[in-house]
Amino acid sequence: MKTQFLRFLITGGIAAIINLSSRYVLNLFITFEIAIVFAYLIGMLSAYILARIFVFDTTGRSVASELQRFAIVNVFALVLVWFVSVGFARFIFPAINFNWHSNDIAHFIGVMVPAITSYFAHRFFTFSKK
Repeated sequence: MKTQFLRFLITGGIAAIINLSSRYVLNLFITFEIAIVFAYLIGMLSAYILARIFVFDTTGRSVASELQRFAIVNVFALVLVWFVSVGFARFIFPAINFNWHSNDIAHFIGVMVPAITSYFAHRFFTFSKK
């Protein structure tokens, strides 16, 4: 499990970088709050592909079934990411006068929050044996 969890963290870190980078680019065209959602979807698809290839064994389910399960887990994680990111960017950081890359740091914190819960949800639900 330790090796699998480490691979999950590494692939999740790569997906997080994709998520954060895409939010930065999207934020040039749309608001921070909406960019978080679209960036999360991009990162989620990246995370699924990486987890399926490098972390979890085959399940015996179809890709469509795995993606559906992956999406269910990530809908809950997206809500958490959104509230944490927006909460830090719009309320906590302004309250403490923190302005240095506040949106970037708030989004980074938000993306990191569901890492452990997502691992167990994907291990025992998304990628569990059929």
